[in-house]
This record gives sequence, C-alpha cells and structure tokens, in this order.
Amino acid sequence: MSEPEKATAFRSNFRRIREELNKVFVGHDDLVSDLLAAVAADGHVLLEGVPGLGKTLLARSLAGTLALKFARIQFTPDLMPADITGSLQLQEDEKGVPRLSFRPGPLMTNFLLADEINRATPRTQSALLEAMQEHQITAGEKTFSLPEPFTVIATQNPIEQEGTYPLPEAELDRFLIKLDLGYPDESSYSRILDLTTGTESPEPEVVCSGEDILAMRRTLREVLAEESVKQYAVHLVMGSQPESSFCPGTCKGLLLRGAGPRAAQGLLLMGKAYALLDGRTAVGCCDVARAFLPVMRHRIALTFEAQMAGETPDRVLKRLLEAVKK
Repeated sequence: MSEPEKATAFRSNFRRIREELNKVFVGHDDLVSDLLAAVAADGHVLLEGVPGLGKTLLARSLAGTLALKFARIQFTPDLMPADITGSLQLQEDEKGVPRLSFRPGPLMTNFLLADEINRATPRTQSALLEAMQEHQITAGEKTFSLPEPFTVIATQNPIEQEGTYPLPEAELDRFLIKLDLGYPDESSYSRILDLTTGTESPEPEVVCSGEDILAMRRTLREVLAEESVKQYAVHLVMGSQPESSFCPGTCKGLLLRGAGPRAAQGLLLMGKAYALLDGRTAVGCCDVARAFLPVMRHRIALTFEAQMAGETPDRVLKRLLEAVKK
C-alpha cells in the first residue's frame, strides 16, 4: 500500500469510529477526536470529570466500535493485584497430576476500561503500571504478554477524594494524554435527553478490527517530523521544567515539577495523528501546539503558592505555550 493510500485508510477508519461514537456520545467533538488520536498513537488515556458526564459510556462505546476483546474493572480499595492480573492456580491435568496453571484476569484483554482508577491501592496500581508500560503481566515467576493492540482508558472523579489514592507520577506519565470532560453546552442537552429518556437507544456498530488499529499505528509512525518541529516539542517540554533556561518568566515560581522525555514523545505522536487527519504526511509545529494541553496537563505540578492563588495546570501551560516560539 502506498503512502497516500495508507493515509487515506487512516482517515477513513478514524472517521468511521468517530461517526459511531457520535451516535451515543454527544457534545464533545474535540475530546472524542483527541481520544481517538491517542488510541491511534498507541497511547493510554486518562479521563477526568465529575460523575454523570458519560466517561464510562464513552470508553465502552469506543470499545463497541472495535472488534476487540473488552474488559471493565471497577477499581475499589480492596482490589488486589491478582484480581486484575490473574494468578497461578493448582489444577489437575488429564492424568490427575496436580500442576500450576495460569488463570488470566481481566487485564488479559485488548481494550481495558479502568473505572475510578484512583480508588485502587498503590499495590494494585503498580500491577496496572506494568501492563501499561511493558504490555505484560507477572504472576509468580512467570511473565505473560498481553494481546495486541492493548489500550487502557482510565476514569477518575476530581471532586470526591475520600477513599482514593492519588496516582503516582510514574503512573500518570504512562498516560499519553489526560482529557478533562466538562459539562455539555445547552444545544447538546436535547439530544442527550432523547438518547437517555426516550425509546431511541442506538448502539455503536463494529467498524474496525484489531489489525486496522495496528495498521493505523504503523501509518502514524511513518509521518515525517522535521528537526525544527522536534526542537519545538523539546523546548515546550523543557519550558515546563522550573530550573531550565527555557522556562519563561511568566511561569517561574508557579511550576514545582515539569515534564520529561515521554512528554516530548507524546507531543510528536499526537501531532502526527493530527497531521494525518489534516491530510498531511509531515507533522508541523501547529500540530504539536494542538497536542500540548492534553499531553502536558497531568505531567506538571504547581507550587503551593500557585495553587493558593487559584492557578491551574491549563492556565500555566497556556502561558508557556504563548511564550515559546515556534
């Protein structure tokens, strides 16, 4: 398949998935595009929003458009690592001889919805961390590879913190993007009410296979990135580091911790997805700038003084984006 054909197939699959999602999830077109771009970039997604906005519906509906194995885990404080990874169990074989065999848990899937991920203990979160980074799980002394493609979409509630465990920086960094799911606008409420209180109950149809997703990921990796674009991504990431000379004066004193190399990788990968959707086979600085907030907002920490002054990661990052030249 030639390069133009690959790019056309990428956009076609992307459009079909988005159309199916729009049947059931209303009012967040840009967020849906960012979510699909992250899946195409082989990344995991963290969805944050108050209850009732459709975080679980969005993740489940996306899984419904793909001919992939789907699993959902409701994270709770009493959930143990073996509950999600699976465990070695003593079972008799056909000859009656007891042997250790692996009984897989819900992590052995293609598409995982990790609901309210911050309610799990750090011990359980560490088991998920291995799966996200290495695409494998460990049970006893044995390691098992996860099926490909493997994607995690995790949700968390930013309001209620009782009984929760904040995600460690190492785990947050494994999420390619963080999307903040806000309230829908007025025009979307009528459609939402029709879908949820009437007789209409559309379901997304399967429009892509696992091989289609893997092909999209290969196509995305082939998008070209000039040195100037890579340098722009690096400068943006270094600008978030308070001790760096690239950190603008408008952000100094507000940033406690900045992003690292994974953020630069994420900016380029998401930028490549946007470039393909725009009909280009080379990523530009505008694509990197578009990816900046979702890739960076969960990778920085603000100082106590900045938080007391009412600053938010998005507000600080917007100042940073304005200050760094393309």
